[in-house]
Amino acid sequence: MSIEQHLEEAISREGTIHLTLIDPDSQPPEEAARIARGATAGGTTAVLVGGSVGVGGRGIECTVSEIKGSTGVPAIIFPSDVGSVCTTADAMFFLCLMNSRSTAYLSTNQALGAVFVKSYGIEPIPVAYIIVEPGGTVGWIGDARLIPRNKPEIAAAYALAGKYLGMRWVYLEAGSGVPDTVPPEMVKAVKASIDDTRLIVGGGIRTDKQAELLAKAGADVIVTGTAIEEDVDIENKIASFVRVIQH
Repeated sequence: MSIEQHLEEAISREGTIHLTLIDPDSQPPEEAARIARGATAGGTTAVLVGGSVGVGGRGIECTVSEIKGSTGVPAIIFPSDVGSVCTTADAMFFLCLMNSRSTAYLSTNQALGAVFVKSYGIEPIPVAYIIVEPGGTVGWIGDARLIPRNKPEIAAAYALAGKYLGMRWVYLEAGSGVPDTVPPEMVKAVKASIDDTRLIVGGGIRTDKQAELLAKAGADVIVTGTAIEEDVDIENKIASFVRVIQH
């Protein structure tokens, strides 16, 4: 079974699933593995490995290897650029930053990275990536023309374009560590626009209530990263997210 099929089956079974995002630059590989073990015990479906700045090389390779050796869930690369391609990963979110003003994030990094993805035998999962205000570091790095929070119709239009371009997943991103999540009203509008295309939502999700509102609005996948960095009891923190989004 492919990793994409694994995610699809989990969504079909559970309704909304949780993915844990681990930045390999935030801790040593052994600590990343400990976090991944706690998240897995709490019910996360897969672990995303990536960050906005300087993610690549031996650091990401070792982190992914440690995570895979410690858990039974897929390790999926969440790339910042071509340097994030990793030989040890199970799969990779093959992103197109739909609202970037830079061709580097629309097609250049994808073209350069595709060669390595194929040669390493990594499973690519096509994702239309859309950054919403406030955007955080990824918005700046990706030179994104941020979607205004009060303009859900713009996000829906970009998401629909991604669907028509053949991408099977849409990712709405508010930015890692930002104070506000993607507005639930925007999530609802985007999901209505793309129908059966899967919708991932991340950025700024720190509480059960926030996760619950986004799941009810139509998110198929909830991604949290900063929330686990700020909590010592990772298993229970993830379990609380999983409990409310699958309720």
